[in-house]
Amino acid sequence: MGFLIALAVVLLDQGTKFLVQSRMVEGMSVPVIPHFFYLTYIKNPGAAFGMLAYRTQFFVVISLLVVGVIAYYYPKVPREWGLLRAALAMQAGGALGNMVDRIRYGRVVDFLDFHVWSYIFNVADAAITIGSVILAFYFIAGSKNEKEVSPGEGQQSEG
Repeated sequence: MGFLIALAVVLLDQGTKFLVQSRMVEGMSVPVIPHFFYLTYIKNPGAAFGMLAYRTQFFVVISLLVVGVIAYYYPKVPREWGLLRAALAMQAGGALGNMVDRIRYGRVVDFLDFHVWSYIFNVADAAITIGSVILAFYFIAGSKNEKEVSPGEGQQSEG
C-alpha cells in the first residue's frame, strides 16, 4: 500500500506541474480565490523559502537518503500502524517528486500560492508536510499514551 501512496504522490505532483508548465509562463500568477489563493508559477532553486539556493546535488543526495531510510524502516513498521505507514509513504513520494524536478531542471516547480503566507509550494511539498505533521502527531500522542513499565513494577514484594 505504501508504494501505491508514494506513486500516487509522485504522479499527482508531476501531473500538476506539467499542467502548470504547459499553460503558464514562469512568473505568471492567476487568481483562483482573489486575495487568498493563486496559481503562481515559479521555479525554486533551493529548499523552503529558497534556502540553500542552487545546491541541486546536495538536495538530490538528501532526497535519496530520505527515501532510502524510509524504504529501510517502512517494512519494520507494523501493518496496524497504517497512518504512520501512510505518512512515511507520503514523505517518500514528495521527496521523489521534488527530486525529479531537481534532476530535470535544477530547480523545483512551485505553484500553490496562498496569500496568507509568502511561501509558494507544490503537491510534493504538501505531501511531505502532511506526512511530517502526521509523524510528529503520532510520536507526540504515542509518547503520552505509552507508559513503560519495568519488570516487577506495580507488583508488591512479599515479606
